[in-house]
Amino acid sequence: MHQRKFLFLFVLLFLFSFSSFADKKKKPNYKKIEKEIKKKKSDFYYPKLWEKFMDADPNMTLEEKRHLYYGYIFQADYSAYGRAEYSDSLRSLMKIDNLSDSILNQIVIIGDSVLKEQAFDVRARNYQLYALDKLGNTIEYEKKLAQMRIIIQAIMSSGDGLTKKTAFYVFSVPHEYFILSVLGYDFGGSQSLIEHYDYLVVEKNKEGIEGFYFDISPSLNSLSDIFK
Repeated sequence: MHQRKFLFLFVLLFLFSFSSFADKKKKPNYKKIEKEIKKKKSDFYYPKLWEKFMDADPNMTLEEKRHLYYGYIFQADYSAYGRAEYSDSLRSLMKIDNLSDSILNQIVIIGDSVLKEQAFDVRARNYQLYALDKLGNTIEYEKKLAQMRIIIQAIMSSGDGLTKKTAFYVFSVPHEYFILSVLGYDFGGSQSLIEHYDYLVVEKNKEGIEGFYFDISPSLNSLSDIFK
């Protein structure tokens, strides 16, 4: 995949301040989140959160973003290892060197089809942002970018990833690699499963960080359910 097709990540790096959540780190309490998102009178009732997310509501609170992201594992269409029908088609289009406006529009449309099945597929959202930027569709680009920020902010609020105690909490393995990219680190080629944590080694960097921990309990639970 050409590096130019991920240029939007540099935009995210400028628009999103990792340190801005330094004093708001909190592990998700899955039991409480499950309870809250099912209450119709709650501010965290999932259909309400979903509507705000789809509208890219700029007034969403951090707690709403957290309930949206972590509450997704309790939705019927959640599958940690699921694969959307059009994922391969989308990747094939992104391998084309010279993308015409027609193909770029296809990427956006097929991306929406993928997201109907896997709402938090960050790869599909990546591709859509690239295509929308190239098409000059500012309105849709800004909306998709705002949605991506919501996902990032929810994950970033769970920890710093530097230790098991302060691990990032995710419910999908691709989200681990996505967060590394957003933080500006390159995957070092080694991934280890330690208890219910994924540990990803990163390439040498000026901060001297060797790797990041990700709590992947929902993914492991989902895998366990498959083999019951």
